[in-house]
Amino acid sequence: MASNAPPPPPSGSGPLSPPGPRPVMLSEEPFAGYEDYEFFRVTQPNLFVAHVEIHRPSKHNAFSEPVWLEFGSIFRRLARDPNVRSVVLSGAGERAFTSGLDVKAATEGPLAGLDGQDVARAATVLRGHIGEFQDCISSMDTVGKPVVAVLHGICVGLGIDIACCADVRFCTTDVRFAVKEVDIGMAADIGSLARLPKIVGSQSWVREVCFTARDFGAEEAERVGFVSKVCLSKSEALVQAIGLATLIAEKSPVAVQGTKEILQHARDHSVEDNLRFTAVWNGAALQSSDFKSSLLSGFTKKKPKFEKL
Repeated sequence: MASNAPPPPPSGSGPLSPPGPRPVMLSEEPFAGYEDYEFFRVTQPNLFVAHVEIHRPSKHNAFSEPVWLEFGSIFRRLARDPNVRSVVLSGAGERAFTSGLDVKAATEGPLAGLDGQDVARAATVLRGHIGEFQDCISSMDTVGKPVVAVLHGICVGLGIDIACCADVRFCTTDVRFAVKEVDIGMAADIGSLARLPKIVGSQSWVREVCFTARDFGAEEAERVGFVSKVCLSKSEALVQAIGLATLIAEKSPVAVQGTKEILQHARDHSVEDNLRFTAVWNGAALQSSDFKSSLLSGFTKKKPKFEKL
């Protein structure tokens, strides 16, 4: 006999219910000190949580040089800000997280005049330009604080580079991913080829999507481990991401930032090297007041409060 029960939701699409306070709605007030950016909105939805929104919806949040320079400026500032312990990154509008590089702006920019130049001199200019671009996007990877990315709609090319810099990735059911660079005649050069193989366990899958530039969706991204949660809508994904970022921000900043630093080191070093690194790190961290407060809270049953870092 056929069941009248509704079908189950997609894997990972249920509401996130971490312990801790219920997340509030997104603040429309700029985060103090971050009001003057042209292409991004930075708000504070909860204490110690920054929400960075790529805000170029009429261009599908595409990145030109001024956009990625601002991106680097914001994340370098967040790295130094004691009022920020976790970050949520999203894209404005309903159509795209980001469509990647603004190709039209790139062809009309300062690199457009390289034709006819001496090869070595043109290569020197290009190398400097690419290096600066890489450093700006990598500032998200090196920010030192957990970053939760909300990926929706179009997320291709540079969008994958940026997503790979996040610690946690949530996406929506309508997302369309692609490592798109080979379709414009180049190898991806802002981080996807370096980071994606370390995020996803299957080298075969990584090479397939990078060689072909084919699209892949939410279900496939979750299956291979590129994202950890699929949500039915962008608004749901944002609520869940802010809930997770809020939970992280309530923890000891010494412990959380230390954990991220050690995980980043482990990604790029041997187990033996990482164990030595961890021993040196905790040799200092275990002397912090955060460690003592956290231990005492287990006996007193009172939630510990941690000083800014």
